[in-house]
Amino acid sequence: MSSYPNAHPHETDVEVKAGVVSVSTTRFKKYGRVRGVNKIPQDDESSKIVVKELGCVDYILVEDSIPEIIKAIFDLNCNTVITVGGTGITPKDVTVEAVRAVLKKEIEGFGEIFRYESYREIGVHAVLSRAIAGVLENGNVVFCLPGSKKAVELGVRLIKPVLKHVLSHAKGLR
Repeated sequence: MSSYPNAHPHETDVEVKAGVVSVSTTRFKKYGRVRGVNKIPQDDESSKIVVKELGCVDYILVEDSIPEIIKAIFDLNCNTVITVGGTGITPKDVTVEAVRAVLKKEIEGFGEIFRYESYREIGVHAVLSRAIAGVLENGNVVFCLPGSKKAVELGVRLIKPVLKHVLSHAKGLR
């Protein structure tokens, strides 16, 4: 958590407009491309956590495909995108590759803190995490979280207290 009781001194009161890109070929085969927070599939518990905790205004379900992930990130009319899933090391996990292809700057500290906190919770298996965050050319931010419920809960705990601060800097407002 932030050591600042209120806003960080370099934070502006920027409006957060968050959206979720859920990356799951299994779910995609079952439901197809789904759009809208009121249409999240019942079995996508992780995305529901993100929507509830960050007040997300949009949601898109896509398959594990670099072009589809990139398209979804830019289809959301949001200044903050949270991807859920596809961050592992199996051949089909391509979320990190898709996002890195469109980042202007990576926020390395997010992945480092995520892995550190994961290590505290699950031990050495945290080395498998490829959680990342970064800034797009337009100043919007993207956070990539693993798809497990526990990983998403951790990610939201890390994102929520710093999100306005991150956006303030990413948008060049501070």
